[in-house]
Amino acid sequence: NAKATAQAVNSSPAPVAPSSKPDAMRVLITRPRADAESLAARFHARGHTTFIEPLIDIVYLDGPPLDLTGVQALAFTSANGARAAARRTSSRTIPVIAVGPTTAAEARAQNFTTVSESAGEGVDGLSHHIQATLRPAAGAVLHVTGTVTAGDLKGSLAKAGFSVTTARAYEAHAVDALSGSLTAELSSGLIDAATFFSPRTASLFAALVADKNLEPACRGMTALTLSEAVAKALHPLEFRAVRTARAPTAEGLLALLT
Repeated sequence: NAKATAQAVNSSPAPVAPSSKPDAMRVLITRPRADAESLAARFHARGHTTFIEPLIDIVYLDGPPLDLTGVQALAFTSANGARAAARRTSSRTIPVIAVGPTTAAEARAQNFTTVSESAGEGVDGLSHHIQATLRPAAGAVLHVTGTVTAGDLKGSLAKAGFSVTTARAYEAHAVDALSGSLTAELSSGLIDAATFFSPRTASLFAALVADKNLEPACRGMTALTLSEAVAKALHPLEFRAVRTARAPTAEGLLALLT
């Protein structure tokens, strides 16, 4: 039960690292837990404290091994795609094309040995990178993704003559309410900043905040967003400030608090 799982995850925030730094901030992290905990550790190392509230719960789907017949490369548009692929194939030598450095790092962490990353943003950047580095005649591209995807990688590459197959290997289940613990922290003005990595998470946060009538709490917070698209998805919430990372990476987002 995804709803029960998400509520259980949110029922108790992760331990925070105390800090005596006068500029230390309390940062809300809305990423799925696997990504949130590693990000929290990096905030702690900089003297901040964190509150982890995963707004989306990732459920990996069981199924047969990925069919790599005639496939020249795997395409990942998220770190979850890399994790899902690793669960469904024992091959680690097949080339991987990742949407960016965070996804590429996760592919390497899953022991894929040949990983190339797009320097552009999102699916469009990934499509351009694939067109620049692969040849349609060399074989199909297998896109390992979730049941809900952003952008149209298959359609974009098809126009360039590529054959693309899609393996939907995980589901992203949204929670239906903010946890009581986060509601209390927001109501008390204890959250200084909040991180948002995707338009879906940002728009979900806006809806859940409105459901609890917590819009005024956001006016004292800084929103840290990965891209302009993510920042726009927070509308109509008003924040003390909305900052967008110069590069769409965790490092770029962390730099916003420097």
